[in-house]
Amino acid sequence: MAHLSLYRAFRPDTFDKMVRQEHVVRILKNQITGDAVGHAYLFCGPRGTGKTSVARIFARAVNCERPVDGSPCGECATCRALADGSLDVSEIDAASNNGVNEMRDLREKVQYPPVSGKYKVYIIDEVHMLTDSAFNALLKTLEEPPRHAIFILATTEPQKIPATILSRCMRLDFKLIPEEDLRAHLKRILDGIGKPYEEEAVAAIARAGAGSDRDMLSIAEMCLAYSDKLTYEGVTAVLGAADFGDMCDLVRSVLNADTARALELTEKRLSEGKSVGVLLRDLLQFLNRTAIVATCKTAEKLLNLPKREYAAIAEIAASADGRAILRATEIFAATESTLRFVSSPRICLETAIVKAATPAADYNIDALLSRVSALERRLSALSSEGKRVATEDGGRAEPAARTPLPPERTGDESGEFPTEEPVFEEAYFSDGVPSEPFRADAEKSAPEPSVARRGFAGAAQSRRESAGASAPSSAEKSASRASSDGKNAVAATVSEERTVAPSAAGQTAEEAFGKFMRTLRKTSRNGVLFTMCSDLEARFEGDLLALYTESETVYRSLGREDHRAAMREAFSSVGVSSFEVRLKGAKKEDGKKGLDQLRRDFSAYEIEVR
Repeated sequence: MAHLSLYRAFRPDTFDKMVRQEHVVRILKNQITGDAVGHAYLFCGPRGTGKTSVARIFARAVNCERPVDGSPCGECATCRALADGSLDVSEIDAASNNGVNEMRDLREKVQYPPVSGKYKVYIIDEVHMLTDSAFNALLKTLEEPPRHAIFILATTEPQKIPATILSRCMRLDFKLIPEEDLRAHLKRILDGIGKPYEEEAVAAIARAGAGSDRDMLSIAEMCLAYSDKLTYEGVTAVLGAADFGDMCDLVRSVLNADTARALELTEKRLSEGKSVGVLLRDLLQFLNRTAIVATCKTAEKLLNLPKREYAAIAEIAASADGRAILRATEIFAATESTLRFVSSPRICLETAIVKAATPAADYNIDALLSRVSALERRLSALSSEGKRVATEDGGRAEPAARTPLPPERTGDESGEFPTEEPVFEEAYFSDGVPSEPFRADAEKSAPEPSVARRGFAGAAQSRRESAGASAPSSAEKSASRASSDGKNAVAATVSEERTVAPSAAGQTAEEAFGKFMRTLRKTSRNGVLFTMCSDLEARFEGDLLALYTESETVYRSLGREDHRAAMREAFSSVGVSSFEVRLKGAKKEDGKKGLDQLRRDFSAYEIEVR
């Protein structure tokens, strides 16, 4: 007797032997037992999931004289006749019989009654291969066939079938078979033929089957021919997978940004004759397993790998960042689809490896997140090391000294620069408010708001004032600004400026305004109000804190009742009882308008301004 392949020798002959597809089997069984069989069926689903096998079982079951729970008994005369080959069940390969003439011939033969059973069953495999003319020739017969005719159409691509055909059939969708069921099915077959096997080898074959029972049995047959015992090493060799140790080193190098080592290992695998596509597939599979180990608590049960290999993958997953794994997987997945269109697949693969191993050269958000995560891990390691040293010394480890930021070089007319001690306001402040990690230190030191708003020059100015040094007055600063801008209203601007004086509470206007800004940032959620207030200039006039702005828009906006209420609440919390927002230069503009009006009204007289 000629040798039969495993998938042919162990093809199920009853519904009970089917691997999964319970929803399809239940429908067909109920129709057979209830004598409510339809005239046209469409079996669609992935390859190797049992479409043709179910069609054959159903064809025998509808003709069986004594069906057992919807399945053919296999003992009656009709079952024996169908087993030996009968004209009552016809299988047609639509891939090679896809013309209109074949369908016309079928339409003529379908009129003849069955020979031994009750029904003539026509199984048309790969029906999507029929031409449009063939579908049209079959259409009317499929809609109203003779009472003794049943059509079963099987396809892997139902989207290619015309809607007129789909609407005349009962559609049953077959699903991919879970890996656990494939493993159990393969074990039953191996136990039946007396072949020894390893659990990891069976799991690897089932995983390679990818939900197809026929594909799994084809791979198993090759592995059985490789050695007497089914081993994991034998399965790996048959499938052409890369050496596990080399793959560990390659993936570790990619995730640790060791580009040179990654390229060296890639060159080694390719020089040994490994296909670029196979190596890329192995990379994706290894990264997928690494992601599963890193994220899933039951990864060992899901992967079902040898303990040595699982431990190696777990080590890589523990040392790598999840974003780096995801980024590398996405890069190689995109490369896999690109390989079909490139003339140099090797260069394409090496470019992808360099890109995956050098996140610093990639401006993608995932690359930036990977770099940030790497820095966080290093900081955590340094912190742990510091705590360990402190514990060994029996005391508290000294924190690492912050590198001081250089003060802004604010030269005076003599060309000399201040030599004050370094300032840390950039580390403490963001937008004029202490950042969260340094908020406590900032509150203790209570720097002036001018430090936050004017930068390093303001910090130097504040230190000079606290040391008793002679600082330039506000009038001198205003005059300097007016002179640099080329304005002619220097005297008017100087007359408006006032020297900064402390309030009755003993705090300067800048100190009070700085506390106000910090309070406003904490208590108010109005970012627009905070932004407008940050440009105000403050000075005390007795107990009144005058706030000046040069923008008429800001002046009008701060005059709104909701803004004034928020400012009033913030000022009261810092000890300022009264304040007033003023438009800088408003009085001067009013006086100029009045002078122009006088000159127009009394144009005959010469008006002199003193």
